[in-house]
Amino acid sequence: MNYRILSAFALFILIFGCTTRSPEETPFKSSLFQYDAEIDGIIEQMTLEEKVDMLHGKTMFTSAGVERLGIADLKYADGPFGIREELQPHGWMPLGWELDKATFFPTGSALAATWSKEIAYKYGTGMAREARLRGKDMILGPAINIQRIPTGGRTYEYLSEDPFLSSQLSVGYTKGVQDNGAAVCLKHYALNNQENNRGTVDVIVDERTMREIYLPPFKAAVQEADAYGVMSAYNKVNGWWCAENDVLLNQILRDEWGFGGMVISDWGGTHSTVESVTHGLNVEMPDDKFMGPALLDSVNSGAVSEEVINKRVREILRVRKAIAPVPEEEANQVMTSQPEQQQIAYEVACKSIVLLKNEGVLPLDLSGKPTIAVIGDNATRIMGSGGIGAGVKTLYEITPLEGLKSKIGDKAELVYSQGYVPVELDYARIFGNKPKEQIEKEDREKAILNKKLNAEAVELAKKANVVLFFGGNNRAVETEANDRENIFLPSGQDELIREIAAVNPNVITVLVSGAPNDLNTVKPASKALLLSWFNGTEGGNALADVLLGNISPSGRLPFTLPIKLEDSPAYALGNYPQGQKKGDVFVGLVEETDKDITGENTGDNKNDPNKAYYSEGSLVGYRWFDTKELPVMYPFGYGLTYTKFEYDGLASDKEEYGADDVITLSFTLKNSGSVVADEVPQVYVHRINPSVEWPYKELKGFSRTTLEAGEQKTVSLEIPVKNLRYWNEETHSWENDLCDIELLVGASAGDIKLNKKVSLK
Repeated sequence: MNYRILSAFALFILIFGCTTRSPEETPFKSSLFQYDAEIDGIIEQMTLEEKVDMLHGKTMFTSAGVERLGIADLKYADGPFGIREELQPHGWMPLGWELDKATFFPTGSALAATWSKEIAYKYGTGMAREARLRGKDMILGPAINIQRIPTGGRTYEYLSEDPFLSSQLSVGYTKGVQDNGAAVCLKHYALNNQENNRGTVDVIVDERTMREIYLPPFKAAVQEADAYGVMSAYNKVNGWWCAENDVLLNQILRDEWGFGGMVISDWGGTHSTVESVTHGLNVEMPDDKFMGPALLDSVNSGAVSEEVINKRVREILRVRKAIAPVPEEEANQVMTSQPEQQQIAYEVACKSIVLLKNEGVLPLDLSGKPTIAVIGDNATRIMGSGGIGAGVKTLYEITPLEGLKSKIGDKAELVYSQGYVPVELDYARIFGNKPKEQIEKEDREKAILNKKLNAEAVELAKKANVVLFFGGNNRAVETEANDRENIFLPSGQDELIREIAAVNPNVITVLVSGAPNDLNTVKPASKALLLSWFNGTEGGNALADVLLGNISPSGRLPFTLPIKLEDSPAYALGNYPQGQKKGDVFVGLVEETDKDITGENTGDNKNDPNKAYYSEGSLVGYRWFDTKELPVMYPFGYGLTYTKFEYDGLASDKEEYGADDVITLSFTLKNSGSVVADEVPQVYVHRINPSVEWPYKELKGFSRTTLEAGEQKTVSLEIPVKNLRYWNEETHSWENDLCDIELLVGASAGDIKLNKKVSLK
């Protein structure tokens, strides 16, 4: 270890201090440790070369076992919302199989919009079943980083801006996968909250913020669901690459949380040999640049002890023992996508759709056989693929127009117009390799075509009784390796919807997006407004059922929709973006370029593209807007239904609670409307007289509840007082802030119905 590394390590210790388990925490011990005695016997039989061979990629999506000892290779399934098609062993070209067509499950933000741990479990079940049909051992998911910026390229993959909601869904997904014979690989650990410069950026974050906001989903999945795998992120955290970060991988993940499984690098995300293997990385993917021959040399020279190699091999073998390999002759014998999984995808999609606005135009009235103009490229756009990174080769994908045609039949006349020119994936434009003259020429041509499509759409709208406008983003707009520059609707959609609303006031807008959009134009121009996500194989059928009233919408926003992007915390404080976008580590890997795009971090100013300062602290998402008293377009947790709900009678089992107690609260929830629907009551905690700083309120409980028309239920929720602790940066431990608190029960962060004061003593 050279002087530079020692200096960086010293700096990291100054920032983080010594990480120790809080004495009041009950240590978690993974079930994977049960295999250690047997594994020790296996390791004794292995040569050093065989051990090192297990610590790096064998092919693009496998790492080696030891055939001589009957230890099968580990096979990885990419990615978190559907099992990726089969690729060439050492490249990214598809093999062109037929049976590898999979179910496209709704993406992460759609799953999060269900606000249901139970649905997340089903989701994981479906993913595992299809992974096993393909002979896969470990799913590269769930993707559980916090949605820190509205423009994040992978917001659609991630679960929420809130650590509690993300944690609950992460636990459900993980249990669903691992109860059905596959392992998860939680990603991306940790603080991978932007795509721009993700392969070079150093996240500068204080310890309390990291512990309270960004690590809880990982901790919950490890300790509550016994996750078997973790993927290290591309970025640095306080000076250390995540793939060689001793604090994250050894001190926190293994020593403190009790994780027993294996850590693999993101593809191309390994940067060293000695530091990576000693600081906790098990497998370098997808090659052996650092943890192949170089690692063998390091052991032979004494730079790395064989004891460290044995430890890393043991952690891999634990997962191999827990996950039975699928015999080669049994894998890939039937179509990957199966009806049971398609039904799960449909259920997730149905419960994810968020109704933001409804001026009485939904459900659709088909009496009199109306003419319905369906306008917008997203009405027919396939979303299973189309961006950089993981996609799904689907067996089928029901688009919104197909779903409407199927469900409506001859009860209405559906007429379609594309409306606008969609954004298509353009690597050269994204990464600055296309000449300015060519870009200008292409933009002129697109503008001419867009004007023509706009005019056709407006003419169609004039003749229709109702307009269904399908806008939003697509998978080329929201994509791995690239954050959006803004949240405006692409392709001139705002101007188009103004023109449509001018000739037909009965506009229902459906936004097909995985992340926030600016709604300042579309909201007033629409009689109804829905967010339907990148909603999977059955997305079109689910949407049609919601529009027609076959089911009541029940999705809730997993993030805040701001009035304007500049209101959101990282933008308001100038913490993002940080200078110029550079090349991307994964794209460089896919293009098989030898160009070094990792670089070194230089400078300490906020314009340094390689530094991300998280000075907003815990004020992420609704915490920021509530604490700063800033208005929003739609609040976190928001969503309408086709009925009304009444809240009443909030009570707690006690008035005072000790540090080891559990707050039990209950209230009455009534469906006062005429249709069955789900409500998602949410419980937030507001500290009245705290000893340390807190956001104005924080989500600490929720429950998806189904009520028939006129039905009334008592809803009970529990909040362990230990879940209200804060991370003390002086003692490096969780501590109680015993103060008076207000329990806030409501339909969203912006709609509190009931409140009650209790005391923590």
